Amino acid sequence: MASKKKKAAKAGAGAVGAAKAARENPYVQRIVEDEDLRENLRTAYDSARKAYSRISNGKGPTKAILDDKKTQRELKEAASSLRDAADSLRGGKRRRKGGGLRRLILVGIVGGIVAVAVSEDLRKKVLDALFGAEEEFEYTSTTTPQSTGSSSSQPTPAAS
Repeated sequence: MASKKKKAAKAGAGAVGAAKAARENPYVQRIVEDEDLRENLRTAYDSARKAYSRISNGKGPTKAILDDKKTQRELKEAASSLRDAADSLRGGKRRRKGGGLRRLILVGIVGGIVAVAVSEDLRKKVLDALFGAEEEFEYTSTTTPQSTGSSSSQPTPAAS
């Protein structure tokens, strides 16, 4: 019986040591103190659990992942929540949702490129603004053309 008591004492000492280590761990402290972090972890767990249940419904995991939009949405939500939780744990900057200004600038640039590619007038205006207006000149040849002397190929006006 003494050996069972020793094993129980060791297990108890191990649990006490684990509790002390957990209390001193900064990550565990962040989880205890930060409500947003806990919410992100909870959302990630729930989304992953829902996605797993949809994947293991008997249709096959490949079909469920590739064809099932709900599974894809749950996996995306789980990944997003885990990313936010990891950023929060690292103490990094919080990512802004949306990025509206960057998206607006990108759409403006793409729209401008398409407009220049489609409209010849706009393309000419842009090129003139960038490189200056084209110089128009009249070309005069310094050589004289050869004349064949045959006028039979020219039609004669009909007399009326």
